[in-house]
Order: sequence, then structure tokens, then C-alpha cells
Amino acid sequence: MKVFRWLLLPLSWIYGYLTFLRNKFYDWGFFNSYKIQEKSITVGNLSAGGTGKTPHVDYLIQHFLEENTKISVLSRGYGRKTKGLFRAKADSPASDIGDEPRQYKQRYGDKIEVVLAEKRIVGVEFIAQNFPENELIILDDAFQHRAVSAGFSILITPFDDLFTNDLMLPTGNLREWKSGKKRADMVIISKSPQEIHTTKEAEIRQQIGFPENRLFFSSLQYTDLVPFNRAKPETKIEFVLLVTGIGNPTSLLDFWKSKCHVQLMAFPDHHNYSKADIKAIHEKFGKFASKNKVIITTEKDFMRLQQFEEVFEEENAWHYQPITVTIKNQHVFNARIDDYFRQV
Repeated sequence: MKVFRWLLLPLSWIYGYLTFLRNKFYDWGFFNSYKIQEKSITVGNLSAGGTGKTPHVDYLIQHFLEENTKISVLSRGYGRKTKGLFRAKADSPASDIGDEPRQYKQRYGDKIEVVLAEKRIVGVEFIAQNFPENELIILDDAFQHRAVSAGFSILITPFDDLFTNDLMLPTGNLREWKSGKKRADMVIISKSPQEIHTTKEAEIRQQIGFPENRLFFSSLQYTDLVPFNRAKPETKIEFVLLVTGIGNPTSLLDFWKSKCHVQLMAFPDHHNYSKADIKAIHEKFGKFASKNKVIITTEKDFMRLQQFEEVFEEENAWHYQPITVTIKNQHVFNARIDDYFRQV
């Protein structure tokens, strides 16, 4: 597969040139960019998938809710079957709104508004007209969506797959040239180890080439498993069948490998599970081990799996793994986003 992708290098050069030209047209004012009037923070990346945007969006939601800020979240709703503008409701299925928006809405309910729109300007205008009391718009994965201009931009890149080591699509995973980082107000190195040697941290800072006081390191935190059927979670786990439909399951896989025996069933990112998938998973689970075994998936996958009654049966022992992030120098990070929000 890697050899095949290298054969596509000429297409990467063409794609890179076109994205460079498109960005320049925005920079030069040939293409219009709608400046969001409300306070707005976009969370995105330069690479396609698997960088850890979702827990960082969740971090922002929690942080501003704790300050009693009224929030709207705007997303494309990748993988949804609906089109155009859509306001998420508490009971909206993932097929209507996508897994990440459903996760935000299910976790926070009426505390936030979640709006879906492929054209972000349509979503921004809808929020401004219908929720004028909301003080902050958080845009999920809109860094490349330059038809709108957010007030503050956060760029995410994973510790073990920095955008500086990547190539343009389709040879690599970059959506645009690395110089796109210049549009960011802040860069977060996601999925970092809890303890980073100072030499390694300095090496990454130099490699990214971003102001030191605007570059942060974050780590994933895996909290207690949640059983699908809300029964008491399994306490003695020796065997795990890990089922994922996310961009990069490596961190979660490594976490559980450090604890017990693990087999991975990895589906494509935002995979829409079918009855056949569930049957195959349960058949594999039945042959997996005789006892002390569970099926573990991500919270995002749980949003898409809830439509199947059989995943709630106790004998199948489905659990999802909640994820949060911790940010090194968190007080400095929080101060920077608060400073932006309080600007007149």
C-alpha cells in the first residue's frame, strides 16, 4: 500500500499546488471569507483524520461551560445521511447528525446547541439568528474551511505523526502544505506521553517551528469503562476484543495491550456499522475466550452502535472507553483562550 501511495506522488504535487493557490486567493482577497462576528474558536488539523480533535473540542466545551458561557458547536457532521443545515436534538441518531455531534449533544444536552452544516457560513448565520444569546461558537474541523474566518484557531497534530513528517494527499495525509500552520493561533501536540523528556520536547518545538508560548502538549486520559447496558462494568478483564471505527486506534490499542490480551477489529473512520458487522463481531467474541472477556469500543463508535439492540445484551459485554485530555501547562493554555474570549 505504501509503495502504491508513492506512485501517486505527482498527484500530490498537483493537489498541493491547487490548495496552495486556493489559500493564496483567500490571503489576497480574491475569495471572500466571512468574518464571524461572535467569539469563535476553530479546532482542526493539517492532516486527514486521527489527530484527536474530538476530545479537545470536548475540553473547550467543558472549560467554557464551567465559566457559564453559552455555547454553540458547529460541525459538518461527517458521515451523516442528512444534508444541509440541521439542528441536533437530544434524540437525533448518529445517522442524522454524525457521531461526534451526537457525542457532544448526548453528553451535554440542552447546555449547548449543536448545529450541522457543510457550508459553515450557513451554520454561523443560523446560530447568530436563532441563538443570539450564545456567546461562543466552537467550530469542529473547520481549519481548511476558509469561507468563514474564526476569531481563534487551534491546530492539532499527534505526537507520533507530526504534520512536519507528512506529505500531501494522496501520497501522505496532508490536506494542505505545512505552511498552513501560520494561520493558527495555537498548536497542540496531541497524544503525547504523560512524561516527555526535555530534549524530545525541545526537538519537537524546533521541528514545528511555532512560538513557544503558543505550542502545547496534550495527553489522552482513559477513564472508567462504561457498559452499554448500564449494568455493573466488568472488573476482572483478561481478554479484550477492541472494535474501532476511528482514524487511528493505536493509542487505545497500546493502552489495553499494557493491561491484558487484546485482539483488534478495526473498521474505517466513521464506519457505518451493519447487521453483518455486528454478527461478525459477536461470532469472533464467542470464540475469543471462555471468561473474563469484554468488547471495548470508543465513545464515538458507541454513537453509531446504539441502533443495534443486540449490543445491549449482557452476554455480549459491550463497553465504551471514555477519553479526556490533559494539557501540559494547562493554566497557561486556559489563560490564552480566556484572554481571547474576553477581548472587546
